[in-house]
Amino acid sequence: MSDSFARPGAHPLRWRILGFLGVAQLMLILDVTVVAIALPHIETDLGMSREAMTWVVSAYTLTFGGLLLLGGRLADLAGAKRIALAGLVVFTLASLVTGLAGSSAVLLGGRIAQGVGAALLSPSALSLVVGLFEGDERNKALGVWSALGGGGAALGVLLGGLLTAGPGWPWVFWVNVPIGLVIVAALARMLPRTAPVVPGARLDVLGALLVTASSGALVYALINAGDQGWLTATTGWLVLAAAVGYVAFVAWQRRAKAPLMDVRLLARRPVATGTFLILMATALTVAVFFLGTFYFQQERGFNALVTGLLFLPVALLTMAAANLTGRVIGRFGARPLAVAGLLVAAIGLVVPALVINAVVVAISIAVAGAGTGVLFVVASATALGQVAPHEAGIASGIVSTFHEFGASLGAAVVSSVAAASLVAETLAGFRGGFLVFAVTAAVAAIAAGALSPGRPSVKV
Repeated sequence: MSDSFARPGAHPLRWRILGFLGVAQLMLILDVTVVAIALPHIETDLGMSREAMTWVVSAYTLTFGGLLLLGGRLADLAGAKRIALAGLVVFTLASLVTGLAGSSAVLLGGRIAQGVGAALLSPSALSLVVGLFEGDERNKALGVWSALGGGGAALGVLLGGLLTAGPGWPWVFWVNVPIGLVIVAALARMLPRTAPVVPGARLDVLGALLVTASSGALVYALINAGDQGWLTATTGWLVLAAAVGYVAFVAWQRRAKAPLMDVRLLARRPVATGTFLILMATALTVAVFFLGTFYFQQERGFNALVTGLLFLPVALLTMAAANLTGRVIGRFGARPLAVAGLLVAAIGLVVPALVINAVVVAISIAVAGAGTGVLFVVASATALGQVAPHEAGIASGIVSTFHEFGASLGAAVVSSVAAASLVAETLAGFRGGFLVFAVTAAVAAIAAGALSPGRPSVKV
């Protein structure tokens, strides 16, 4: 829709703003997967240990996921525009430092700083999108937003291959710098001034510490479980610590005078369903990338560039499905689209579990990508479609937090299930990985049919 045909009272540049915010969000999503193909080159250049290499990926995800609720609350307290711009500046500068890193310590420090910037930017940007659009326009805007987010992970693998094979691995970080500077300049001029939606309120520091520490413990446990196993003492203690921390957080939120969030949000059916669907979407997406990347490179011997190109259909189908879903969700409602997306993903994942070769895997993961593209839109529209303005920032933070949790859960589970193929030349682990996630998607489709609200809950 053109900005020149704005409805009365709407911001005339809202679609252009959506474009810039969408590209900023795309950078954050890209940074989850863009480093995957570059890891062997980083390891060689910096002499990093295997444990340190794991943290190149997990430090970003852990910080991003653990601080998202705080970022959402800060958007409510200080204004979404201010926090979004601050987060984008932090992320851009951190990308510059990470690319310049000459040691593992500097590299990991840069990744943590990138995670901090992402945690500030992502929920603030989504809150701005929700506030700029209403009704069917909001569903369409969320479709564009989710298409970028859903396809971003696949594009990250492609971009990582192109940059690593071309100018070198530092450019997987440096590419964010000029883009980030342009977006900061554009948004600082175009974004409307946003006042705090809860003026005068205090930041719940204890609540922020509890939820961040608990989230960090859980994400850390899920990531490490892929290497150390699900039944180790370390994993068990970390999960227990996270559970205790969450219980303490809920108890504190009920007592605090200025709580970090209204925990009753998660008891609302649309919000609960949306968080479940976003967790499933990202878990399935990461499983597709993990299994596909290791199969193509380790089993088939393809190089980084060829592997990245093989993921291009995944990115295109993910974004196309998300965009189409944004256009039709107002007509059909969340329930049938959520079930359909999960069933399509299940079909795409079960085929290579039965017949596995390069052509079958390439086609199947693209089909699975289309299914997850549907889920990204349905999840966002369901969770955010009816929240009040003063809840938009924290609700966006919840959705984004579960996005990162899903990525961590997917990586941990798939690495454990596919372990046999990762340490030896056998297809058994790959087949098992595809099968487990196909079954997971099918079971989730049944759950989505029971939990997802109908059309009224996604129309705003």
